[in-house]
Amino acid sequence: MVSKKETQRYTTHRAALGGRTLKTGQSRCFVGYKKHTLRLWWREHTAAVLLVPLVSWVAPANVSESGFLVPSLRYCERCWSWWPQIVVADMGHPAAEAKAICRRCWRVAVVTKLKVNMNLVPPYVAPDRVECHQGQPLRWLEYAPLEDRHWFGVSGEQIFCQRCWEASRCGREFAFAPGDHETLLGLLPLVSLPAQRLLQQVRPWIEPTQSYDKNQLGLSQVFSTVCI
Repeated sequence: MVSKKETQRYTTHRAALGGRTLKTGQSRCFVGYKKHTLRLWWREHTAAVLLVPLVSWVAPANVSESGFLVPSLRYCERCWSWWPQIVVADMGHPAAEAKAICRRCWRVAVVTKLKVNMNLVPPYVAPDRVECHQGQPLRWLEYAPLEDRHWFGVSGEQIFCQRCWEASRCGREFAFAPGDHETLLGLLPLVSLPAQRLLQQVRPWIEPTQSYDKNQLGLSQVFSTVCI
């Protein structure tokens, strides 16, 4: 007899085979649904970290998160004429095209980590380091909306500048377009201090919050069945 796992035809309407982060005592795959939520970090709440759900989607388990950010921002705009200015997301989503839409349509900065083996673009020489084309370390200065350019300036001791044959005509500042790389640059460069603090201090709260919701709502019993 052919199993449901092989045919991917399940009793529950539109359920699908999906994968979860590998954890001890759990199967890598499950049949059911996933809940995708856009949350607001309520920074005025000082007693603890408070992430307020804005929009939630329930979709078959094999549907990627990449398609939910743009509809979520569109929902915020339609319901409240407001949307978050910065979104911190898992590096698995959204795709560069979705990040570009968020940047152009809503001026939203989408901050994610860099995927493994993703190509770098100037001024990046590493995910956490930017340099001019002569090797002088740089730091992010600001984003200029009218020019639609990020400006980077010389950082630290100007060792390379002292030896550079272009020094006499170099302004020690360099401009790059956000669209050159939606992850490394975008509206908030990955190397910038705000982006790094968001990834290190805010992003780790997402999984515990999702797990808390799942337990409170009983979603593990309602929406998924573990595949052995």
